[in-house]
Amino acid sequence: MLNSLLSADLPRSRALSLVLVLILAALACAPFLVTGARPLNTAATICVYIVLVASYDLLLGYTGIVSFAHTMFYGIGAYGVGIALSSVDEPTWSHVFAGLAIALVLTLALALVVGLFALRVRAIFYAMITLAVAASFSVLASQLSDFTGGEDGKTFSVPELLSPGFTLAENEVFGRSIDGKLITYYVVFFGCLLLFLFLLRVVNSPFGRVLQAIRENEFRAEALGYRTMFYRIWANVIAALVAALAGALMALWLRYVGPKTSLGFEIMTDILLIVVIGGMGTMYGAVVGATLFILAQNYLKELMAHASGALEGVPLLAAALHPDRWMLWLGVLFVLSVYFFPVGIVGKLRLRKRG
Repeated sequence: MLNSLLSADLPRSRALSLVLVLILAALACAPFLVTGARPLNTAATICVYIVLVASYDLLLGYTGIVSFAHTMFYGIGAYGVGIALSSVDEPTWSHVFAGLAIALVLTLALALVVGLFALRVRAIFYAMITLAVAASFSVLASQLSDFTGGEDGKTFSVPELLSPGFTLAENEVFGRSIDGKLITYYVVFFGCLLLFLFLLRVVNSPFGRVLQAIRENEFRAEALGYRTMFYRIWANVIAALVAALAGALMALWLRYVGPKTSLGFEIMTDILLIVVIGGMGTMYGAVVGATLFILAQNYLKELMAHASGALEGVPLLAAALHPDRWMLWLGVLFVLSVYFFPVGIVGKLRLRKRG
């Protein structure tokens, strides 16, 4: 059963299996384990980023395509839902699905256009084309302020079932009321879980094996009779559609959409860092990398503040660990992770098991 669910792609490492089980259990039980808005928001962000990074790894790790347009598709999904819900006074599920459908159609069209024209060039040229397209789309979203909200973005209401004021049952469960926020979290959690399992099935299918063959030696794959351009284009389309769905889930969770949260280039750099930390060419790398990175991004500054306060007697160390320098230490942690885990954390754990 488990082998079928994971598409015969088992962790193949006890340590990795334990880490994945702990992450899954923590995310599944997060609303009942933590209190306050910030920890729950962190858990929801981890869920979305796992899918977003895994979809990008389908391009980079499995196909060898370097693209900077991934956040554009993520933003299209978010804006599709956000604009549809902000345009009505009483949003319903039909508005959610209508906005999502329009976003997916636009994503499919743009992914095909980018794939047909840009994938005919190689390496850095394709990366530059996708960067230009993504930058143009971000500027367009900022300029069309009447439609997208411009730099301020748009806040919107969600269907009643997902609204914070909605209560499904009067009695609490494990000390937690079954309200709209809890339901929204589990919509995000199970939506991301299904998308991740879908990507796992894709990369372990015959289609996914061809993508890996293209990554290793495109000329040999063509010599074997595979139409490599066809596979590269459809890998781009699948990754884009999954990214758009991840963006839609994030918009539902935040009840807000804007350039900084959906189209910012910082999101693209975060994706690249997470892929490298977790390990390219492995879906489980997205799980481990996204969890570690988002936790560090949200709590490293707070931990440094506590450490700096505890080391007041050692001025040099206290100054070095000042919370204003958290970005410096985040960079140091990234360099150390690359040095000690050159093939990513998941790759290292699997190589150790194999050894």
